[in-house]
Amino acid sequence: MNTEVILTCAVTGSGDAKAKHPGLPVTPEEIATAAVEAAKAGAAIAHIHVRDTETGEACRDLELYKEASRLIRGGEVDVVLNITTGMGGDLVPSEENPSVGGPGSDMISAAERVRHIELIKPEICSLDCGSFNYAYTAYVATMDMLRESAARIQKAGVTPELEVFDLGHIWQAKQLIKEGLINKNAIFQLCMGIPYGAEGTTRNVVNMYDAMPPDFAWGAFGIGKQQMPMVAQSVIMGGNARVGLEDNLYLDRGLLASNAQLVERAKEIIERLGAKLLSPSEARKKLKLG
Repeated sequence: MNTEVILTCAVTGSGDAKAKHPGLPVTPEEIATAAVEAAKAGAAIAHIHVRDTETGEACRDLELYKEASRLIRGGEVDVVLNITTGMGGDLVPSEENPSVGGPGSDMISAAERVRHIELIKPEICSLDCGSFNYAYTAYVATMDMLRESAARIQKAGVTPELEVFDLGHIWQAKQLIKEGLINKNAIFQLCMGIPYGAEGTTRNVVNMYDAMPPDFAWGAFGIGKQQMPMVAQSVIMGGNARVGLEDNLYLDRGLLASNAQLVERAKEIIERLGAKLLSPSEARKKLKLG
């Protein structure tokens, strides 16, 4: 069991949750406020996406990333900044010509996917380690794309959080490590229950844990009603935890949550298990962040 837990709060995400939750953070100011509130509640890391300030839809606008990062870094409390690189890999084949992307596609190069990381240099950034099917789109990240992204992240001095949605993604991550493109302080994040990656079952978590290379920091999260059970599952198995509105909108059945409330609920679970939450400065030391 992990008795010194690093808790991440993923404050907004890239899904269509804005239509379901009127309090979902959208503007850089709202995202920064959510990150600060989550940090005050006990989160050591804030994982951020950005959204179009007019429509609330997920986007990858560099200026929005810059502004959200500036506000979080200048906030009233300390928190480790973790920025996504997951945008720009969505492919919906055209019905008329499946060889090209149709409506709903958002495909950019590996270099473009990490451009904001090279400029902003957060302490951590996510790296989605492979292709897979979402419910309505395919996420495309070939090995050569991953090699280029990993090399650029490494050169920028940013620690990658290796988001793995299935067993094959762990294999791909291990290959990048073998090739020297990922440093030993990288973090494995087991993303459980996202359609259609690995289902969020105990046996799947165990299988993915067994497939990871030893001596790497790791954590796991679940979505929807699996969010809090996965907090306990991960901590009991020696990992860290993640909550937030990116993964789950509800505190209880029918009761919409805030990011801070989800952090408070996770903190209670973790402390009742006999563990404690690490502060941002303690998390930096444990993760050997630059």
